[in-house]
Order: sequence, then C-alpha cells, then structure tokens
Amino acid sequence: MKIGVVFPQTEFGSDPVAIRDYAQTAESLGYTHILAYDHILGANPDRPGGWQGPYTYQTPFHEPFVLFGFMAGATQTIEFVTGVIILPQRETAVVAKQAATLDVLSNGRFRLGVGIGWNEVEYVALNQEFKTRGKRIEEQVELLQLLWQYDLVIYNGRWHTIPDAGINPLPIQRPIPLWFGGHADAVLQRIAKAGAGWLPNYRDAARAKPEIEKLAGYLAENGRSLADIGIEFRLGYGSGDPAAWAQTIADWQAAGATHMSLNTMGLGFTTPQQHLDALRHFAAHVADPTATP
Repeated sequence: MKIGVVFPQTEFGSDPVAIRDYAQTAESLGYTHILAYDHILGANPDRPGGWQGPYTYQTPFHEPFVLFGFMAGATQTIEFVTGVIILPQRETAVVAKQAATLDVLSNGRFRLGVGIGWNEVEYVALNQEFKTRGKRIEEQVELLQLLWQYDLVIYNGRWHTIPDAGINPLPIQRPIPLWFGGHADAVLQRIAKAGAGWLPNYRDAARAKPEIEKLAGYLAENGRSLADIGIEFRLGYGSGDPAAWAQTIADWQAAGATHMSLNTMGLGFTTPQQHLDALRHFAAHVADPTATP
C-alpha cells in the first residue's frame, strides 16, 4: 500500500521554509505522496442567511496547484494529489493548463482528484451554477482528457466550446490520472467510466465495502475491474495507537484499498514541528510496530 500524508494547511501556517521542510521531511521518511484539500473562498458565518459548514473565511487554504508547484521544486520523488479540486467551480481549460504545467514541472508526479463540492457560497462567488455541478463535471472530465492528450481539440458541449485549440506543453502523463471524491451513486459510475481511482470519505473499511462492491459492478459494466483503479482512504493520526493503525490499514487492504493518507489535523497541534513529529512517529511505527512509543 502506498502511504502518503494530508498537508495540514488549515493549521500549518504560511512560512515558506516550514512548507518546504514539510515536503522534504515527508519525502525523506518514505511517504509516497502529499494530498491537499481545496477551498478558494470561505464564508462569513454572520452573513445574511447565516452559514453552517466546517470552514469559514478564517480557515486558511493554500491554492493546491500553486502549493504543489512550490513543493515540487523542493522535492525529487514524492507525488502530489488534490483531494479534491472542486472542479465545477473552476474553468475547465484553466484547470487543464494548471494540471499539465504541474505535471511537467514535477516530472509526472501528480494525480488530480476532483469532486463537485458542497459550498454553494463559493459557487456563487465564482460565478458558477451550483445546481448543475454534477452534470457539468462529466463534461469537464471528458474535455480534460482531450486537452491532455491532443495538440488540438474541437469540442462543442453544453457548457464548453473549443474552436480548434489546445494547451502547450502537454503533460507528461497523457492523460493525467483522474481520481474522484464522493459517495453518491453517480460518483461511482463516473469512476467506472473515466476514473483512475476513488477517494472515499469513509473512515471504516467495513462501511466502505458495500460501496466498493457496487463500484466493482459498475466497472464490470464498462469492461474494467477493481484492478484497474486505486482506492485511497484517510487515517487520522489520533484515531488510535500503532496496533490500531496497523489493523485499520489491514482492514482497508482486505477491502481493496491501494493508498492511504495520514491526517494530522484536528488534534490541537499549534506548530509545524508538531505535525512533523507526528509524521516521524507514524513512519517509525508503521515500519516497525514493535518499536517503543
């Protein structure tokens, strides 16, 4: 199983040296990838109509493409994963360009995780329609695949028109692997048709197993199998001791997971060093479960 980390950007701060050190430390410890969440705008809880959500305008989020471009220049082997980019609130051709540039400058160390999101305030502020986001992402995925593989694209869809144009440079990976977040039936069907992997929010493998079985059925309908995709879960650093971590990983592997990301947020850490210490501690005990805590 490939084991990565969730960049704790809501708690980590904006010191470029600390961010560089985080990426280099994760790489040196043998983690295979860094995953980052995406939110462009945060809402004011005191706005007219109120606000309910896990993040507000006071929650910091670095833009993932820029963040990963910075990290890519400071590392050699570690991979970068968006978990997930809220694709329908972004312009498709711009995302294709940003992803291709990151893929080139990182020498192919990029997976693009996408989803439709839940924050209507962001959609309004970004001048995108919230209610059509599910249908629009399907057209966006089709267009991304074309833009990443061909010098020139002619496309006439419901939301997009490309009049014989293309991006340059094309990415190293043609196409860049597309992973999907979410649990709805429509998400599983999108993965079956066009996905390289699934980023479920389930913390428990037993809860995810029925959905994985359903996904296997959709894959079969498209001439594919679970062997053709990856499945990545997230493990909270505070969810147990080394024995519990090992059991969780084993349960997910048995269910078909191929990747995981360690999340160190939400534990009261107040400094970057605390997050780095957690990465070191987890790496030591995943490698050697009998090590002294």
